[in-house]
Amino acid sequence: MNYRHIFHAGNPADVMKHAVLALILDHLRAKPAPFCVLDTHAGIGRYDLTSEQARKTAESDDGIGRLWRQPPAQPGLAPYLDAVQALNPDGTLRWYPGSPRIARAALRPQDRMVLVELHPEDAHSLKAEFAGDRTVSVHQSDAYTALKAHLPPKEKRGLVLIDPPFEQPDEFARMAEGLALAHRRWSTGIFALWYPIKERAAVWRFQDAVEKTGIPKVLIAELTWHPEDTHLRLNGSGLLIVNPPWKLDETLRDLLPALHDALPSTGGGASVSWLTPEAS
Repeated sequence: MNYRHIFHAGNPADVMKHAVLALILDHLRAKPAPFCVLDTHAGIGRYDLTSEQARKTAESDDGIGRLWRQPPAQPGLAPYLDAVQALNPDGTLRWYPGSPRIARAALRPQDRMVLVELHPEDAHSLKAEFAGDRTVSVHQSDAYTALKAHLPPKEKRGLVLIDPPFEQPDEFARMAEGLALAHRRWSTGIFALWYPIKERAAVWRFQDAVEKTGIPKVLIAELTWHPEDTHLRLNGSGLLIVNPPWKLDETLRDLLPALHDALPSTGGGASVSWLTPEAS
């Protein structure tokens, strides 16, 4: 409950996560049928990168700051950079779009978004951010309770983003259990689960727990910018994606190395692999 994303908004982890999110949404837009987005840890929607909190860490300087006003490092970054540009039309980078704003930029009149945020102040800010927007509903609720309450959606197509702050020591286990429950309720939905890469053993345990659920068609995409020689810093981040769009793996094999080259790093790299293939 003490986590505030404003200190980290626009950092390399955000860039990686939101670039992939924008690609998935772009895929969903390709068909005329409506879709729904459920964001279980929505935050406040947008972040002021000129604020005292953001400048205290200045993490965006090594993230979106390296991509802003530069030619896209790879064509797959275009949907993401377009969403950032939409919040900063004067060309000055001030506002960073959180996942709700990234998703809202992709929605059409027939689509819908459900935002869930547990923190009272952040939930209040989120409601203010989307006040009067009938496409968006905001709920102050626990993320994993929301998976039961909002799935399956009436649209039958869409995306669930699970992006915890990792304040709880059992967050990896909660994510695996939450995914198993959500997938039972909506096996055809796209699920994207973000995780930090600090201690590799914890990541392996999480991936093993997901594999043991028997859920098919699970893609792993990771980007690291530091060597994994200590667990005392954020070395990178990953996305575990269930039912990824067609050829997303191929796209990410081009996009993530380009992103690694465009962002400052002391090592690391990009990897894309299948945890479990599509069921035969």
